This record gives sequence, structure tokens and C-alpha cells, in this order.
Amino acid sequence: MKLVSALIAGLLFGAGLAISQMINPAKVIGFLDFAGRWDPTLALVMIGALTAAAPGFALAKRRPHSYLGEPIRIPERRAADAKLLIGAAIFGIGWGMAGFCPGPALAALSAASPAVFAFVGAMIAGILLYHFIPVARS
Repeated sequence: MKLVSALIAGLLFGAGLAISQMINPAKVIGFLDFAGRWDPTLALVMIGALTAAAPGFALAKRRPHSYLGEPIRIPERRAADAKLLIGAAIFGIGWGMAGFCPGPALAALSAASPAVFAFVGAMIAGILLYHFIPVARS
């Protein structure tokens, strides 16, 4: 049941990204281009996502387990430390340069674009690099 739920959630997420054109890097870069031809559609997608997710998070805060019996763990830490700020800056720079973030990049693999394959390859390399470099993890 967990795999079926994960598959349905992933397909729904990917379909939403495709329908909203968030797998198109030009849309994302257009949103980040405040000095040029700014495209606000990504903000509308984000508002829609937050509106859809808010009731789920409110419900999850009141339940100890998911409907599938898994424990619900919502992070309680809210402090912004140097690691968070540096990671967010690196993420933002990469997002602005490539026009992809991880979810839309995986959904965009279906387009078989060399740029998408390069981005996903670099993303996987970064994940592996993080796991092999000894750093203090909290």
C-alpha cells in the first residue's frame, strides 16, 4: 500500500508540474527575472500548492501516525543557521542558473533534453558528494 500511495502521489505531483509548465526552465527563469519580462505564474503555482498542503499539515500536526500507520515527524527546528543559509543560497543560485529544482527536473526527464540529463546528473553527483565528504550533520 505504501508503494501504491507513493506512486500515486508522485504521478500527481509530476502531472501538476507538467500542467503548470514548471518543468519548462524558461518559465522558472522568467519568474526570477525581476528586471526583465517577469512571469508571475510560478508564484501562483506556489500559492496553489501551499493552499492545498496547509490543511494536510494542520491535520498531520494533530495525528501521531499517518493513515498508513507510519509515524508523522514534522520538523520543529525553526532557527536559520549558517548551514541552512549557505545551502539555500547554493540551491537558489543553481535554480536560477538552470531553471530547475529537483522535483521538476525529475519530471522533465521525460522530455529527454540534454540539459535536463546534465542537471539531474549534477544533482546526483552533489548528493553523492555530500554523503562522502565528512561534515558535521545535525
